[in-house]
Amino acid sequence: MEQLDDYGARTGFWRMQRLLTRPRLPVTVFALATGLARSPEQRRAMQAAGWEMASRGLNWVEHRDMPEAEERAAIAEAMRLHGEVTGSRPRGWFTGRCSMNTVRLVAEAGGFDWISDARDDDLPHWLRLGGRDQLVLPYTPDANDTRFATAQGFNTGEPVFAYLRDAFDALWEEGAAGAAKMMPVGLHRRLVGRPGPIPGLHRFLDYALAKGGVWCARRADIAAHRARAHPPQPRERPSAMDRAAFVARLGGIFEHAPWIAERAHALQLGPAHGGALGMHTALVRVFRSAGADKRPGVLRAHADLAGRLAAAPRLTAASTAEQASAGLDALTDAERAEFKRLDAARSARHGFPFIIAVRDHDKAGILATFRRRLANDNATQFAEACAQVERIAELCLKAILP
Repeated sequence: MEQLDDYGARTGFWRMQRLLTRPRLPVTVFALATGLARSPEQRRAMQAAGWEMASRGLNWVEHRDMPEAEERAAIAEAMRLHGEVTGSRPRGWFTGRCSMNTVRLVAEAGGFDWISDARDDDLPHWLRLGGRDQLVLPYTPDANDTRFATAQGFNTGEPVFAYLRDAFDALWEEGAAGAAKMMPVGLHRRLVGRPGPIPGLHRFLDYALAKGGVWCARRADIAAHRARAHPPQPRERPSAMDRAAFVARLGGIFEHAPWIAERAHALQLGPAHGGALGMHTALVRVFRSAGADKRPGVLRAHADLAGRLAAAPRLTAASTAEQASAGLDALTDAERAEFKRLDAARSARHGFPFIIAVRDHDKAGILATFRRRLANDNATQFAEACAQVERIAELCLKAILP
């Protein structure tokens, strides 16, 4: 491994440097601080080319099982040495061999415009870490010359070109449809810097630059654009709330059933539950798994539609608007009488109210549903009422969460 790295420093680096500076392509370098200190000529050439000098940490070691205090100290020392060698501290970070703590520890160190220890997207995104918003620019393990060192990977320059071209074309087509994507290409001087693979990289660069509608950029440039055009948006994060705050905010989603939110808070909630759909999934899981003594009580706690119509003058503004959306604020005497008749017949057969998500229907549809459900047996009526309670909860969540 030491010999391969020596080859990369002595020969592969300069071959890549000539290829990438000929069209003056913008490059981000992931540089070990100790490696920079040992490579003055390469460091000078990279800075002269205007390449972004990001940090890859202090040494080329595995961080996976590194104690947190040791990793924090290594991050601090990497920042210090990087600044000492290059003249300025790093603004970007990519460890590569990271631990579960790396992204958080780097964010806590502060002052980084971007962190790339992520493989989770084709686009930059924001993480809330240590009380601040940290931009993450994902890295890719597939559009990457490390496949020369893996089974069923690259073995000549041709698959380098073919794979990068196909990935580029797929992302370019998505971008042309209005969903711009980022395509990082990971290169190592000891791998693609050899004479056999590098023509494949050369062909890909010619292909991509000739395509049009493409922005070649350093990660610093992408981060600056993202921060300017798509800054972090403050929003509620239910999965990060303590139990009391969670129940206070979401305990009324299922009417008069705060126990649903209390139990949902104990589930394995994460970022995927930050929006209306994710949180609805968590709350509904609790509702559906509740015993036979619990769910009927939730149904009976809902004000039935007929009762709400009768109480129209005393409804809240939200309920009044909901009724107006379905035309229920303008019932004729005959329509109101029909609702009362149907409700009386329903009450004689079932022990829970007629529940319907009003926003999903118009007046005629609600009356038709009322008539249809009247013929249902108790089990079917119960199932439909539960489904409607779940739908009402979803609409409530959409009003307060993304």
